[in-house]
Amino acid sequence: MKTKNKLPASIDETLALLSGADYIADRAIATVVFLALKMGRPLFLEGEAGVGKTEIAKVLADSLGKRLIRLQCYEGLDISSAVYEWNYSRQMIAIRMAEAEGTSGEQLENHIYDETFLIKRPLLQALEGDAPVLLIDELDRTDEAFEAYLLELLSEYQVSIPELGTIKAKQPPIVIITSNRTREVHDALKRRCLYHWVGYPSAERELEIVKIRQPDVSDRLAREVVAFVQALRDSDLFKQPGVAETLDWVSALHELEALSLDPQTVNDTLGVLLKYQDDIAKMEGSEAKRMLDQIKSEIAALG
Repeated sequence: MKTKNKLPASIDETLALLSGADYIADRAIATVVFLALKMGRPLFLEGEAGVGKTEIAKVLADSLGKRLIRLQCYEGLDISSAVYEWNYSRQMIAIRMAEAEGTSGEQLENHIYDETFLIKRPLLQALEGDAPVLLIDELDRTDEAFEAYLLELLSEYQVSIPELGTIKAKQPPIVIITSNRTREVHDALKRRCLYHWVGYPSAERELEIVKIRQPDVSDRLAREVVAFVQALRDSDLFKQPGVAETLDWVSALHELEALSLDPQTVNDTLGVLLKYQDDIAKMEGSEAKRMLDQIKSEIAALG
């Protein structure tokens, strides 16, 4: 069982809580996380894929000793998958048994629409217990109808079930919503949340992340990887690599026992860092060598 910890009492304590779980946050992120916890408001995190939005929910759940309930969004997500549905097979069995016993129609209806026959999905589960962390991940993958359904949950921390009535949380969950901005999320939902754009980290912060997550990697390799990735993000690519890809690349290079970047190794491992063939084709060969020579020269000049 996880040990329950108190909510941070200040921005500095929030920074310490995040860094204690190896999440390197800037003060702006720590501030909005602190305010969301203090005010009991959902936190809407938007940004490119792989910049650490989902990780914030995981870190909060682990650091605060709370359950993490995750709703992974996708196109076509509906109430029966996200909130609840009735266990129809069990209801049918109960109906046949009740009919055999001569139960009246009114008694039967009251019986089969009991919580015993309710299958609770993530959003309904999050309204129960001791304020779990509810992660609604990649909301932009769903449609506007599902967004509209969320408005009651995010405003009142309750859901309405026609057969049972309104179910309201005794202790509101900590809600983290993420979006990769593949489409715009409606203003009505954003108004119910605190908002923060999670961008790519600076070179200094990304280097710190790499050193904490991959402590066995040499300082030279870590610096070259971060400099190369930062340069890639300034290139005209279909999809710039996120921090997750940086960490994957460092891990792959470590498995190859690389101590430093060289053109051949970069070309051979670009598929770890870039996920589209057009981007890989644009970067491999002479372009990768040019970028590599430039960053090595810059790192050498810095000492």
